[in-house]
Amino acid sequence: MSWRALVFIVSVLCASSSCKESKEPITEVGLTSLVDPFIGTGGHGHTFPGATAPFGMVQPSPDNGTAGWDWCSGYHITDSIISGFGQLHLSGTGIGDLADLLLMPTNKKMDLSQFGKPRDSLPYTSKFSHSSEIAHPGYYKVDLEDTGVKVELTANEYVAFHKYTYSQMEEPSFVLDLGYAINWDAPTACSITLENENTLAGYRHSTGWAKNQKLFFVIQSSVPIGKAYFAVDGNRLESANEAEGQKVGAQLFVTPNAEGEVELQIAVSSVSIENAKSNLAAHGKDHSFEDVRSKTEKQWENLLGNIKVETSQDSLKTIFYTALYHTQIAPVLFSDTNGQFRLQNDSIAKTTGWNAYSTLSLWDTFRAENPLLNILQPDRANDIIQSMLAYYKEQGRLPVWTLYANETNTMTGNHGVSMIAEAFTKGIRNYNVEQAYEAVKNTMMGDIRGLAPYKEFGYIPYTSLDESVTISLEFAYNDWCVAQMAKELGKDEDYNYFINRSNAYKHLFDPETGFMRGKSEDGTQWNEPFDPKFSNHREHTDYTEGNAWQHSWFVLHDVPGFIELHGGPEPFSQKLEQLFTESSEISGDNVSVDISGLIGQYAHGNEPSHHIAYMFNKANKPWKTQEWVREILDTQYSTRPDGLSGNEDCGQMSAWYVFSSMGLYPMNPASGQYELGSPIFDKVTITLSDDKEFTITANQTSPTNKYVQSVKLNGNALQRSHITHDELTAGGTLEFEMGPEPNMDWGV
Repeated sequence: MSWRALVFIVSVLCASSSCKESKEPITEVGLTSLVDPFIGTGGHGHTFPGATAPFGMVQPSPDNGTAGWDWCSGYHITDSIISGFGQLHLSGTGIGDLADLLLMPTNKKMDLSQFGKPRDSLPYTSKFSHSSEIAHPGYYKVDLEDTGVKVELTANEYVAFHKYTYSQMEEPSFVLDLGYAINWDAPTACSITLENENTLAGYRHSTGWAKNQKLFFVIQSSVPIGKAYFAVDGNRLESANEAEGQKVGAQLFVTPNAEGEVELQIAVSSVSIENAKSNLAAHGKDHSFEDVRSKTEKQWENLLGNIKVETSQDSLKTIFYTALYHTQIAPVLFSDTNGQFRLQNDSIAKTTGWNAYSTLSLWDTFRAENPLLNILQPDRANDIIQSMLAYYKEQGRLPVWTLYANETNTMTGNHGVSMIAEAFTKGIRNYNVEQAYEAVKNTMMGDIRGLAPYKEFGYIPYTSLDESVTISLEFAYNDWCVAQMAKELGKDEDYNYFINRSNAYKHLFDPETGFMRGKSEDGTQWNEPFDPKFSNHREHTDYTEGNAWQHSWFVLHDVPGFIELHGGPEPFSQKLEQLFTESSEISGDNVSVDISGLIGQYAHGNEPSHHIAYMFNKANKPWKTQEWVREILDTQYSTRPDGLSGNEDCGQMSAWYVFSSMGLYPMNPASGQYELGSPIFDKVTITLSDDKEFTITANQTSPTNKYVQSVKLNGNALQRSHITHDELTAGGTLEFEMGPEPNMDWGV
């Protein structure tokens, strides 16, 4: 039996002694028991296994202390060392930041001069075994081998809870190292004050992916802190109860209770120490570790219960509910209990009747993650848009990728535009609609990030900007999204302007090769030499994190027009089929690491490929969509730690699975349509409200019976290969009949 199988059995059946020690309350029948947070911690998934409440402000989780791409979340399943437990983490991103506010229990006196160093120099690290780890939604546990301390973590929306159980009582203590940093993160100014025998407070300001991150904190200990030693920039302070500098650390000595336990409650704020204390007062002080763990588990159980799947294959349930779990970690709550939150220019904004969110990975999540939230969490979707409008008010454009309220400008296009337009067209409008339209229009009328040459030439010439093809195609879709809002709001002049600009994709299609290619300013020359398999990561290239094979399909908004460029449905389908059957080699000396999960040249491990299999529907070959979607479902997801074929990217990789496994996908999110694919579950029940459900059944579905024979919507035969958002959210039934051979008459 593999160690991974052992961990799964432990976490689900609660059969080990460590499970008993942690008073495991989770039952086998609960949906939370089907979630495995270790999925995605291997390969290039970049997820973390620690505790978080749904969309919570804090994410206490183990940090290995290893620098590198596969440690973007702070943790990778291949590691055997824990450096500590940070309170903030990113779920599945391709850039490493956060891991702020590192705490680590120990039982030995430490050399504080080594705090803030790389892992090999840190005095407080410990070996651990994966067999001692347990992870469930809202709970994490591990045994530290070097010190004999058992660490348990849980969290609610605002507060992280740590429980340390000491088996060796030499000098029980815990370390706080604000100088600790990995990957892009670096502290700029830090402070710790021991305010009384139970309370620590301070701040950690840092720069990295988020250039101006200001974190304020308060830590409450369940037992008095006796001795306390502080250090600043490697120098130990004598007889001090506070420290301030670029890199600050402390070791706090405690006397555990009769059970050998010490509990810590950690609250944070982007605004002030006082706000952190208010967050703690409201969500920490009167709550025990076990109480919070139980309540957070119930929160997860309720959210996961919004979609019930029925199948005889337990592994599919594990993949599905882990995916659904991953779709509800980000974005993260950012406003304090009093509604305040910090913007990147250091001004303080305040919410009124809504919550602010950050960690907006919009290039990824506009595709399926945000559409899923629009179905399951429309109130939260409204709050996310309110947050984006606050960021717009500060910087004059919608966010691209917001981390800790900082604009990182990561990735291409302006998909805050796409995300707002999608929500608007689906009737999610509990915000200032006119301001939202102003934001999407002004964002697309700017001059930065490639918009100046795009407006001048109708596309971005390859001589103007790297990644010109990808950016041009994404701007064309963004333009179409603005046009949809303008049309519904009666802004006819704007509609005509943006719908015309959305034809930009037509300038870049080369009919001789069948690919989108870089074009010169005068429109007469293609970028040469040309190799559709060539990849150069993010520089001296026409494509973003990919090649021409992967990026020539991003025409979500006008698939019929796109098909005509290819000469009609048949040549289009042949080219699309070749994408999946072409050999998988990638040429170049600086190939993007994001090209993963290859099926032919289709790369499921990166988001630009996610819609492509559904394009067969529009070319009158829906059975090919069914065939290739099922191939992706079967080969690109598993119950292993490397069960994601690429970065999780704040829920998008998992949202693709959630939608596609149910049998539908928002190929063009702002269209209000869901393309039908190949459902793998016998029955799916989506709870839309207290009295409304949408049920999907797939009669005779199996690994062999992957082809749709017929479909009924609310008892009526459905010949088209899509349903609408209004049809789904009205409630009702969608019934598939499945079989082993394609029905080439259905959906055509």
